[in-house]
Amino acid sequence: MKRILFALLAAAAAVNLGGCVLTKVVSVPMRAAGAVISVVPVAGNTAHDVIDEAADAVDKVPI
Repeated sequence: MKRILFALLAAAAAVNLGGCVLTKVVSVPMRAAGAVISVVPVAGNTAHDVIDEAADAVDKVPI
C-alpha cells in the first residue's frame, strides 16, 4: 500500500513540475549563451537582450 501511495505521489509531483522543468531546460542554456555573448564589444548587449527576451517567452509557455 505504501509503495502505491508513494508512486502516486511521485507521479503527481512529476506532472506538476514537468512543465516548469521543461521550460527551464530550454531557457537556462539560452540565458547562459546570452551572458557569454554579452562580453562581445558593440553587438554583445543587443544580442544578450534579444536572447533574454526569447528566454522569457519560453518561460511563459503554459506547459
